[in-house]
Amino acid sequence: MGVDIRTLDLRGQSLSKAEFQTRLPRATLDIATAMAAVEPILDQVKNGDESDLIALGEKFDGVKPPSIRVPSEVIDGALAKLAPEIRSALEEAIRRITKVHADQSRNVTSTQVVDGGSVEQRWIPVDRVGLYVPGGRAVYPSSVIMNVVPAQIAHVPSIAIASPPQIENGGYPHPTILATCALLGIDEVYAVGGAQAVAMFAYGVKDLCEPADMVTGPGNIYVAAAKRALRGKIGIDSEAGPTEIAILADDSALAHEVAADLISQAEHDTIAAAVLVTTSQELIEKVKVELDIRANATKHHERIHIALSGIQSALVLVDSIDQGIDVVNAYAAEHLELLVADPRGVSARIRNAGAVFLGRFSPVSLGDYSAGSNHVLPTGGCACHSSGLSVQTFLRGLTFIEYNEEAFREIAANVVTLANAEDLPAHGEAISARLENLGE
Repeated sequence: MGVDIRTLDLRGQSLSKAEFQTRLPRATLDIATAMAAVEPILDQVKNGDESDLIALGEKFDGVKPPSIRVPSEVIDGALAKLAPEIRSALEEAIRRITKVHADQSRNVTSTQVVDGGSVEQRWIPVDRVGLYVPGGRAVYPSSVIMNVVPAQIAHVPSIAIASPPQIENGGYPHPTILATCALLGIDEVYAVGGAQAVAMFAYGVKDLCEPADMVTGPGNIYVAAAKRALRGKIGIDSEAGPTEIAILADDSALAHEVAADLISQAEHDTIAAAVLVTTSQELIEKVKVELDIRANATKHHERIHIALSGIQSALVLVDSIDQGIDVVNAYAAEHLELLVADPRGVSARIRNAGAVFLGRFSPVSLGDYSAGSNHVLPTGGCACHSSGLSVQTFLRGLTFIEYNEEAFREIAANVVTLANAEDLPAHGEAISARLENLGE
């Protein structure tokens, strides 16, 4: 079976960012329907107890968890049974991700505005986070690491994880996920998936789970819908949608590597997006051949064929690398590979992407696991305004203002003037009251 991926020819077209966005492929997601679908689930969790979560697990995951909170002996047992080679790979990933994220720590900054007047900013972690780890078509111990490590480096005092219950694992999350939690010292783990997991963290469940201040982590459309519905009640990282890869390539790129990278992300989901943007018609033809060969030979070939043939995937032909840069900046991919002769030079002009991978030895798969970067990234064009998960995600900048009497006196009249200009005289009176006590 051949891969029926479409070709989009943008040569000779000078388009604005908005015009490129209307031409470029995107998966169509009915978030409004998903929002309506999750509303009763959110209400059930808000007003329910552990039995409601167990019932929802049975309904949506096909299994009745023995308990929602995973017992510590089950978590420890999963680590004891973890294959040595997987443990070693996970530990190396943890080491590299910790090294990169440790450099994201924020320092206190103090600005001396005037003599006797200072403004200080301290970075304070949220009190509690709920981290979501998907468990649908694949197993994601890597997502445990990507969520937990930056939260730990940010010194979040309370960290909990939720991951869907699985039939094959007796109603608990996958043992590799549990083992990764054990490696990271996380012992508060819940067998809850989907929108109900987000609701559990947002509202808390009596005698089971305390409410969280923030929920992070990727998930399906129902997880995204729950995040949208509860944003404000909780902080979120982003409403992560289907995964996507964009590759900007010139004629120096190797077709078999381009095809392998497109397939690697199409493997995630039938609505995953795979987009090649290139100046080379010859490369497009070679990539088509390689996609046919490689997609048919890989394990999840049916899923991959659907993703590559969908409206969200395309091979895009452009006049020049300059036009290609405009295209990928408009697309704002979750993952952007630069398979061009001068990837570092081109990277200086990239403004919108979740993460950028430079050159043939920096494929997206490296970032998914062990590059040290984070793979929880904005999708669906959200990279135009949002960043990937980081230590900063879990920190809030608190401002501390301290003026002594002399500095206060010096600026008091200015504040009163501005307060009166805004017709908020009581603001000015709060200043004048102090001057009265100072004998003025």
